[in-house]
Amino acid sequence: MVLLKTIPANKEKGVVKTSLLSLFLLAFSTVSFGQNNAMDEAFDSFSHLYEERFGQIRACMNPTFQRFSVCSPALRNDGNAPYILHHGKPVDTVVVLLHGLSDSPFYMSGIARALHDKGYNVIVPLNVGHGQLDASDEMSDSKLAERWGAHLNDVMALAPQLGKHVYLGGFSTGGALSVQHYLHHPDNIDGLMLFSGALALDSGVERLSGIWGIQWVARFLDGHYETQGPNPYKYPTIASFSGLELMEVIDDVRDQFEQGKTVDVPVFAAHSQADTTTPITGIEDLMSRATTKTNTFFIIDESYKLCHADVVVNKKMLSDMHFDKSGVDLRDPCAAPGANPLFRQMIMMLGSFMDEAAQKAG
Repeated sequence: MVLLKTIPANKEKGVVKTSLLSLFLLAFSTVSFGQNNAMDEAFDSFSHLYEERFGQIRACMNPTFQRFSVCSPALRNDGNAPYILHHGKPVDTVVVLLHGLSDSPFYMSGIARALHDKGYNVIVPLNVGHGQLDASDEMSDSKLAERWGAHLNDVMALAPQLGKHVYLGGFSTGGALSVQHYLHHPDNIDGLMLFSGALALDSGVERLSGIWGIQWVARFLDGHYETQGPNPYKYPTIASFSGLELMEVIDDVRDQFEQGKTVDVPVFAAHSQADTTTPITGIEDLMSRATTKTNTFFIIDESYKLCHADVVVNKKMLSDMHFDKSGVDLRDPCAAPGANPLFRQMIMMLGSFMDEAAQKAG
């Protein structure tokens, strides 16, 4: 395992040739048609997931090259839409990246773009209850964690249409759901990648989650869930009830480990030692249960004071957020988003990890 801890802060013959060329073009067209068919099927399946959820989907306002997005009037804005970064055909590797609790696919954009630039197709789904104008019903659903898992199952079912080798990962809750999915469905997953993976929560939150009736109390305290705030791609708060649902996912992961399950695929993990939202201990425990030698643990030294949500943020993302600081208490160092000063290094190590994993997989 690579353990990387950052340094503290600071053209007879003409007829024959023509015939051969024609045959080549015919064969190429047939292959291209088949590839396009596969892509179209994947795009249709991806769109259908959200048409079923929202009832109505529409074209996005600013389409871009090699990006397939699914927009809907139900979303806060198009930046919250699920998307696929692609190369117009199935490729060797496809990566599924799931965002975190209260945020949106936007938060995976920096990492997704870097992986796409390496030649991978990248699927970035929108988790249940996220990116919406109204999310009160979803964020108080007693089966929310199950719906999260079911949605990821659906996305993973279509992923092989886009690539031979499938990698799964995500940010925060997306990371926890990725590990949970792997432990229950390990086949056809070639590796995991976790960014601020939520495999442990603050000790106080974990204790509260065990109190009888706490779910009812959380629903009452959440009331009508407010989705509009200073960040156009993230809800202003995390619904207390949804936090308890995340704890269910974490508990299930722990139960699977207690039953003797291990992680038998390469793992990349990036985490800040200063993360008080999802302590690094959860990832340390995961890495101790990883059985391959192709693992990379990118530890961001505590001296950087890098907040939980900022691990996946680069400078371009920060600029694109247009975050309104006027309504937040800046005495809280994590109240306003910031860019990860080691984002470039993290992406370099992720690229090296993917190269090594591919080489060893043959």
